[in-house]
Amino acid sequence: MSSAAQPPDPAAAAAAAQAAAAAMHQFTVEAWTLLSIGIVVTMLRTYGRIKAVGIRGLQADDYLVWLGVTFYAVETSLAYSVGAVAQGLANNGMTDEQRATLSPDSQEYKTRIVGSKIQLAGWSSYSVLLWSLKASLLVFYMRLTAGLNKSYLIRIYIGFGLLVGSFITILMNLFLACRPFHKYWQINPDPGNTCQPAISNQIIWVYLSMNVITDLYLISIPVPMLWQSSLKPVKKFGLIILFSGGLFVVACAILRCALIVTDPVNGAQLAGSWAVRETFVAVITTNLPMVFPLIKIWLAPIFGSLLTTMRSQQKLTDKESRSDLRTFGGGSHQSWRRRGGPPTANPITNITFTESEERMVDDVKMQDLKGWTDSSTTGSVPNSNNIRKHVEVAVVSEVRDDRDLPDNQRHVVGDEENQQHGNFAFARGPRRSSYTGQARM
Repeated sequence: MSSAAQPPDPAAAAAAAQAAAAAMHQFTVEAWTLLSIGIVVTMLRTYGRIKAVGIRGLQADDYLVWLGVTFYAVETSLAYSVGAVAQGLANNGMTDEQRATLSPDSQEYKTRIVGSKIQLAGWSSYSVLLWSLKASLLVFYMRLTAGLNKSYLIRIYIGFGLLVGSFITILMNLFLACRPFHKYWQINPDPGNTCQPAISNQIIWVYLSMNVITDLYLISIPVPMLWQSSLKPVKKFGLIILFSGGLFVVACAILRCALIVTDPVNGAQLAGSWAVRETFVAVITTNLPMVFPLIKIWLAPIFGSLLTTMRSQQKLTDKESRSDLRTFGGGSHQSWRRRGGPPTANPITNITFTESEERMVDDVKMQDLKGWTDSSTTGSVPNSNNIRKHVEVAVVSEVRDDRDLPDNQRHVVGDEENQQHGNFAFARGPRRSSYTGQARM
């Protein structure tokens, strides 16, 4: 309120001050707690990446997330300053009479100027923060789809173009919409809604539209491929949710804009509060695809792997235990029939959770997934967009009547040379003289 306004009731003023102090304390605890969680999650992501590929193996997305976290800390500090320094004031929420009677030498006048500049700086840090996180996702998608159909790479390049164009748009709108620039912190006369950075409709709607468009496009890259995959429904929807975190950012952005527009008086304080919440969600959802596999690895010894146990039980049948033929490696040209169907037409999604986790944490390329082979049997493989796993099978026969003999006296078909050393053929890998079969999955 201006200095010329009638003094409020002392009791009401004291109650209002107490409520404002409580709200400020609550926001302070929330903002710095969210920042701490965001930093920890980013550190976990970096730890997982360094553990998988080493420091020299880090890619651009690993550095972009730290750029985002740096500006997240800046934004949180500015949001805290809105209440702690500017007391929630800016050059908005005043009538023409209040503007005219407010003395330029008063503390409120100076506080409103500082508050307006903090709001302007907040929008700037908000821009760099969100768009650096979006860029990190695109770089991650490039690594995720490396070696697959070029259409995926084209869509990612389009995404980079969209990011650059939208980033230029929001910055030009922020710094050129209000001319001359100093009107962003002008008190009297009224500079107009466009030059009130805390509640400017033009700033709010341009940021919202560019934010929503870019987030939806980023989601459109991995989700359709997952939807068309042959994965089981539980796995499919789990991965879709994992890669659709941008929807939560969109929801927070819409809610933030709606609250600011509907409450122009307290818009400055609301802008700072919801900006921190929105960017926290953005930091978490950007790092989640990298952190989730690491957490699962840590929790595996506690809860065990039910999926691995079930698969192991299926392989250990009475028929196999009584068989005279023992195989090491496994697989055949019809092995996919026992697993529910042929490979999918969408190679990026024909993966299990374990393989996808290796893809995200260990930087495993889909086109490099192949089995171990002997150098003498290595041959050329036709180029294809599908994932091919080459599994080398070494079959070792054992005479049933020799079971009671010591290991070094048993006769193994196909490896007479090793019998002099008492070794089984599979102990050294497949040889030229042993039977090998190649299976494709």
